[in-house]
Amino acid sequence: MINKNTLQSFISKYYINGLNNQVKWRIKDNTLVVYAGESGRVCKVELDKFEFEDCEIGVFDTNKLIKLLSITNGDLLLSSEKQGELHTKLNISDANFELSYALADTLIMGKSPWYSDPEDGFDIELTLEREEVDNLIKAKNALSDVDNMLVQTNKNLDGTEVCEFLFGDNTGFSNKIEYQIQGIINDSDVTLPFNSDIFKDILNANKDIDNCSIKISKQGMMKITFEGDINSIYYIARNE
Repeated sequence: MINKNTLQSFISKYYINGLNNQVKWRIKDNTLVVYAGESGRVCKVELDKFEFEDCEIGVFDTNKLIKLLSITNGDLLLSSEKQGELHTKLNISDANFELSYALADTLIMGKSPWYSDPEDGFDIELTLEREEVDNLIKAKNALSDVDNMLVQTNKNLDGTEVCEFLFGDNTGFSNKIEYQIQGIINDSDVTLPFNSDIFKDILNANKDIDNCSIKISKQGMMKITFEGDINSIYYIARNE
């Protein structure tokens, strides 16, 4: 059994507002793990206490699965149907509904890329409170038509080194929002552009998780980690 809200939350964290629709669910020792993404952005999402047999199942259309789950309520019972070793259907039932979702052959689904932490470590390390996550989402929403976000080191009014998130176009006449967060600054000369749409969607999908950290390497990589009932890791490459 698994609660509907928990399963929906897990799915939203890898789906990222439609960016990752086709994925493999890997279940081992009652832990569900999904790797998803493409070159330039990848994620790993992990859910413990997922009672299911050890297997890999192919979810070819996450959007359809989300629509099926939306009509259910409360705790869900999950099971699968197989032809030989191939899982062909995921059965989902609650107190009122019995649903069947067609699964894909995992052999025809590609392998997701993955990134590792830079050998020299990260140049910026931030620990975010939930309010700071909410503020970053608000800043992006206020400039929803612009997908540029500049992450750079700067100094606040007290002269303390901070990490600054600048939302807005690069032109001097455009609207801009700057938001500063204190943290560990290992290099005071970092200026990197990222896609603010992807950044916001990741934060939105994980805003129910309290523990968030952001690490940035001047080599051009951002790592975002959330730890809680569902653990998730995201790597985003800088814009070129």
